[in-house]
Amino acid sequence: MGGVISADDPKWIEPFAGLTEVQFARRVALVRRRGGDVQRGRPWRLSLEDRVLPVAMYWRTNLTMGQVAPLFGALKSSADRILDHLAPLLAISPARRPRKDTVYIVDGTLVPTRDRTIASSSKNYRYSTNLQVVIDANSRLVVAIGLPLPGSRNDCRAFTESGVDRACRGAPTIADGGYQGTGLLIPHRIQRGQSHLSPQQEAENTVHRRARARVEHALSRLKNWKILRDCRLKDDKVH
Repeated sequence: MGGVISADDPKWIEPFAGLTEVQFARRVALVRRRGGDVQRGRPWRLSLEDRVLPVAMYWRTNLTMGQVAPLFGALKSSADRILDHLAPLLAISPARRPRKDTVYIVDGTLVPTRDRTIASSSKNYRYSTNLQVVIDANSRLVVAIGLPLPGSRNDCRAFTESGVDRACRGAPTIADGGYQGTGLLIPHRIQRGQSHLSPQQEAENTVHRRARARVEHALSRLKNWKILRDCRLKDDKVH
């Protein structure tokens, strides 16, 4: 059966991949530079563009591979091979050494995950994993994402156990009040014996909240990829 969707027709890209034609072309070029078009063993029947599109569609729509594969005229086993081959090539690159003026922001988000070996019941009343996300405060781009931890793990422990603390070394990092004891820049809190914060502390907290809101915007963009709303992947593949 011939496929009904192809990257050759640009009208399919944005509705299913959530990317503009230019953004999609950049992703394809990135995969090609990383060796995604190198032939090893049996040649691929689909072009590189038509292999990147179903992966993006899978993450964007959260359809199963059994549902995605027929749309491209492929078998589920072939679609699984495509995902296993291209997913690492589409992953973000490791963060470079931060500039002197770089400021990072970190926060955790809960991703509902069906694999209970890496998930636990959490405050969203679902089995979830805690993903720590670090962004650049200026560009608002993701710098690092931590390894998945049980959703019941608090953020101050998850920050170090997930490994994102290594990405934050050498740069001031903003966080919310849940990161006490980590050495990050957290808001002022009323201390024992103190009835209220000083006007200067209140003003600094206001600036802190406005800056930290940027990581919330980044998390909301990540959750546009519906696989992060109900992840069926096992082990640490959600990472």
